[in-house]
Amino acid sequence: MPSIFNLSKWSPPRILVTGFALIILLGGFLLSMPFASRQGVPTPFVDAVFTATTATCVTGLVTVDTGLHYSVAGQLIIMTLVQLGGLGFMTMATLFALVLRKRISLRERLILQEAMNQTSMEGIVRLIRKVLLFSLSIELVGAVLFTIRWSYDMPIGKAVYFGIFHAVSFFNNAGLDLFGQFGVPFASLTQYVDDPLINLVSMMLIITGGIGFVVLSDLFDFRSIRKLSLHSKVVLSMTGFLIIFGTVIVFIFEFTNSKTLGSLDWSGKILASFFQSVTPRTAGANTLDMSSLRQATQFFTIILMFIGASPGSTGGGIKTTTFATLVVAVIAMIRGREDIVLFRFRLARERIFKALTITLMSLVLVIVVTMVLSTIEDMAFLKVLFETTSAFGTVGLTLGITPQLSTAGKIIICFTMFAGRLGPLTLAYALGPRAEKELYRHPEGKIIIG
Repeated sequence: MPSIFNLSKWSPPRILVTGFALIILLGGFLLSMPFASRQGVPTPFVDAVFTATTATCVTGLVTVDTGLHYSVAGQLIIMTLVQLGGLGFMTMATLFALVLRKRISLRERLILQEAMNQTSMEGIVRLIRKVLLFSLSIELVGAVLFTIRWSYDMPIGKAVYFGIFHAVSFFNNAGLDLFGQFGVPFASLTQYVDDPLINLVSMMLIITGGIGFVVLSDLFDFRSIRKLSLHSKVVLSMTGFLIIFGTVIVFIFEFTNSKTLGSLDWSGKILASFFQSVTPRTAGANTLDMSSLRQATQFFTIILMFIGASPGSTGGGIKTTTFATLVVAVIAMIRGREDIVLFRFRLARERIFKALTITLMSLVLVIVVTMVLSTIEDMAFLKVLFETTSAFGTVGLTLGITPQLSTAGKIIICFTMFAGRLGPLTLAYALGPRAEKELYRHPEGKIIIG
């Protein structure tokens, strides 16, 4: 049998890429069926695959409004894809194995290690158990709180359904919503811009889903061990900094904009600024009209989307730890220090090289896709750059151009979402040749830098 069909010889990255691709194709096929749309007619396959991609890659960009176009059956398919994409299909497979009391093999542990972006297999199954426990518990709390709030706006049955759908969507940082069926397509949470409960619950779900399951596990164990890992310290400090800094920047830039914050009272301004700082961390929901933001705010949002969430989470982007590593490396270089130190721990050089590789590959991907889309689509450059970065960071925010994309543009954005969810490095490992250990080293050379 050819090696391409021999799964035992496939690397974990290749299995992950293939698994996600198969889930997307199956989801696209189901969503293209007549029963998945409200009109009872087949959805164009490219739009169905686009929706399956945005759900599986937990992005949120859509060519057709989720609540307005898809039937309940279609929405349930989308919610299932979001859960599979957010937690990872290997995590869900492990859940079934644990329920059936099946042993997790060494190879399966290696795939789980790759899927969760861990450096070691030690305790990986225990982590998966916690992932499932945390995810379902947080989603349940979010669903209950949403249901209580929306029970004042709609029948209790619909409020329960909306609560579950949006809790799953927001925790997994998908940003997909059903509010288009109320008459305003692609409205997201704009009607709840100054609603404290909706905003706070949504942000709670987005942040807990975006900081990563390792951090959640550390926080859960903190009461007993009174200690956080270096990874958790970096994630929490960088996440807090980006949210606070982002809130201040959005507040300053949009304070006098009558189309966004200008028409709100002080509490509404602060709440909306806070939400718009949280949501670029790969969430995709928005309480302000993104196309009405000033260009400076839109460009700042692009930067936040590119950084994204944290490793081992439901989000995308280059990740907060990568950004923190680069910042500390630059500071160390400026100060003339040889070691890169975070919280009194020295980082290994391979960590620095990996951070540089991920950032450069991600930057190249965003630049190339933006240039190609700018060539084939007759749209403003900033809108195209915003859309591309949103797709790469699996964010889902848009300036309104997604439904206007050509078929080629939709396919390109699908690939960008796919690459952003798995990570450029994982994709390169999966598609590239098998790595072989070098038997010799070249002599060291010197070039002038800067």
